[in-house]
Amino acid sequence: MTTIVVVRRQRVKKPTIADTVRLNRLCWFGQIQRMEENRISKQVLYVNLETVQLRGRPRNGWQDEVMEDGRLVGGKGWKEKVYNREEWKKLLKKNKELSHSAYANGMNE
Repeated sequence: MTTIVVVRRQRVKKPTIADTVRLNRLCWFGQIQRMEENRISKQVLYVNLETVQLRGRPRNGWQDEVMEDGRLVGGKGWKEKVYNREEWKKLLKKNKELSHSAYANGMNE
């Protein structure tokens, strides 16, 4: 880790925007997953739009980002924890506290 990042963490003592966005995205994902199938929000999340594929590497979609975030935060079996609201909240809260304490102490992620 670069010296600039370590110094920033020691001075600011707050998680980065990326960490905050990651946890908020997972919180929202948990809410959507627990919704009934007929809710518009859940239908929109899983709609498959037929679009023309651009040249080059495919862009990451929202679901790709959520899958990566879930793997980072919850490890294996994180998808099953989504349906148990209390367990999901506990997992997100633990990760939020870990990121806050890591930044307060100036430690690596």
